[in-house]
Order: sequence, then structure tokens, then C-alpha cells
Amino acid sequence: MSTTTWSARLREKAFGNFTPEDMLPDTQPAYVVSWIYIFGALTLAALGMLIVSGLVLTFGGIHWWHVSPLGHFVNSVHAWSVQLFFLFMVVHLWGKFWMAAWRGKRTATWITGALAFFGSIATALTGYLIQTNFDSQWIATQSKDGLNSAGIGSFFNTLNTGQAILMHVALLPLIVGGIAIWHVLLVRRRGVVPPIGAQLTDTQPTTEGQAH
Repeated sequence: MSTTTWSARLREKAFGNFTPEDMLPDTQPAYVVSWIYIFGALTLAALGMLIVSGLVLTFGGIHWWHVSPLGHFVNSVHAWSVQLFFLFMVVHLWGKFWMAAWRGKRTATWITGALAFFGSIATALTGYLIQTNFDSQWIATQSKDGLNSAGIGSFFNTLNTGQAILMHVALLPLIVGGIAIWHVLLVRRRGVVPPIGAQLTDTQPTTEGQAH
């Protein structure tokens, strides 16, 4: 079938080379039993908890978690998910850096992972700004001074709580989530990077049961 429309060409370019085996593989290379390969999945799991708990907080309202026992619990889940998310992501990034994960035409995979990290920092900052407590006021004033000194304070006013809420709830999660999906698709397309110096026989796909 001829792809004459821009949407068809975009679909073909984005998904044309993906097979069901790429999207939902039932085999993995033997070297993925190493502990360093688990931190990518743990990062995604923590991101999932962040999204779910964040949605609950959003529906409850900006002050709900200050006065509700359930709100306190959900806010705690959200806060601890942030800590775990960054812990897992930093270990994942450092592990892949020392493995030179951009090898084998995986440059875009590495770049999207780095972009997700920097986008997550901005998302976390806006999350601190909307706590509506003394901590958020202190962070807002200090970050405003930092942004002003860098010459970009006019583009983002950290003292504007409404602006921070919009960015934290609507804009930045969509950006980070989109980059994360793109990153995972690239991993599925190119496969996980093998260890440096791995022999060909060490990188042949094996069933999950055999790998473990």
C-alpha cells in the first residue's frame, strides 16, 4: 500500500520496523541476568507509581493532602516514589555510561535516556514548588535567584504557584512520559546493550527460563 499521507509516513517510520517479537519479546540474551540490567525496569516501575499517586493528588486538590489522612498517605507514596525514581534512574544512567550504551547504533537510546533525566529534574523542581508549605516558599525564592543569575528568570517565575502547578501536573509529565516511551521503544528496537567485550556466544538469545 502506498503511503501518500504524512500520518502514514510517520507511522511507517516510527513503527514500520517493529515486529510483535520486538514489542513483547519472550526471550532475552543470557547476559541480562546481571543486576545492572534491572534498574531500567525499576525506574519505569517507580515512574508508574509517581503517575498513579500524582493523579490521585491532582483529583484531591492542592490542599487536600494537608488535611486528609488518606491525602497524607498518598502524598508520602508520591514523595518516596520520587526518591526511588531518581535513585534507580541515576544508577541506570551511570551503569549504561560505563557500559558505553551508545554502541551498536544506540546513540538515540542514550540521548533519550539523558533527556528524560534532565526533564525529570525540572519536573521534580516544580513538584517542590507546589507543596504549599514553608519548604516550597524557601525553594521558590532560592531557585528564583538562581534562575535570575542565569538570565532565564523571565521565562519561568518560580514564585507563581499557578504556573508551577500547570507545569508539574500537565506539561512536564507529558514531556517526560513521551521521552520515556520513545526510550523504551528504542530499547525494544535495538535491544539492550551487551557488556563490553562480550563474546558472540554470550549474546545469543535464550529463553527467560534458561537465562535464569
